[in-house]
Amino acid sequence: MPALSDNMRGALLMVGAMTAFTLNDACMKALSDELPLMQALFLRGLVTSALILGFLVMAGRLDLRLARRDWILVTIRTAAEIAAAYFFLTALFNMPFANVSAILQAMPLTITLAGAIFLGEAVGWRRLVAILVGFGGVMLIVRPGGEGFTIYSVYVLAAVLAVTLRDLVTRRLSAAVPSMSVALVAAIGVGLAAGLASIFEGWAPVSGLAALQLGGSGVFVMLGYLLSIMVMRVGDIAFVAPFRYTSLLVALIVGFVIFAEWPDALTLVGAAIVVATGLFTLYREARVARSQLRRGGADLRNAD
Repeated sequence: MPALSDNMRGALLMVGAMTAFTLNDACMKALSDELPLMQALFLRGLVTSALILGFLVMAGRLDLRLARRDWILVTIRTAAEIAAAYFFLTALFNMPFANVSAILQAMPLTITLAGAIFLGEAVGWRRLVAILVGFGGVMLIVRPGGEGFTIYSVYVLAAVLAVTLRDLVTRRLSAAVPSMSVALVAAIGVGLAAGLASIFEGWAPVSGLAALQLGGSGVFVMLGYLLSIMVMRVGDIAFVAPFRYTSLLVALIVGFVIFAEWPDALTLVGAAIVVATGLFTLYREARVARSQLRRGGADLRNAD
């Protein structure tokens, strides 16, 4: 049997990461029948923090000695993570599973647009048109003013904005900052914030099933973090990145099999538009990056 190429290994890792994160979301949504949101988020934070910390200690890679600038950025990133967790899980507890996942597929579009606005990254007219069309697809899913529109639809959009801020701040971190250390700080921050909020929300008894779901959620988050880090070290990112959209396929299957939910036709059309424009944006970004690399090589040869 021939060995897998780096690109194929990267694609499989990306599919694994997206599947793990989606299964974590499914575990959290299942908990909504038994536990209040903040209690569930706090307990998941304990599990996730313990797993990440244990991994770092066993691997001898626990390192929180960051520069002051990086600590400021990590703090901002963690605050964005807390906001994203609150808005996303509140929506997830109250909306169909696949609908929430479909809206989240707009994140590559929002990150590209925010990079152009706030970081001065070059974005051509083709990508700008794709972003606008993609936002049109989001509106088909959300349908402001429609019968199915609720405050939780706005919460998903708020989660997208929070994740966009988180990822923009992540881009500004020094290259030497360990990814898993950042993940550990985020997990602890989200857990502590949820623990404080749970004082005012009240607690419910944790059944055996809920304990299994919490454990599963923590394991899937940990697995998602590990695989997503491995993805960045294997294969061509232009080939691997589009496989992130497998999370929507997994969400559709999980929503139907576990929660007996299936999106209506307009939601599916909107999701298809968002995915198509996201794929086009990733393709254009990869093409621009290759063009810049070729120009850089030509400049070096001319300098010689």
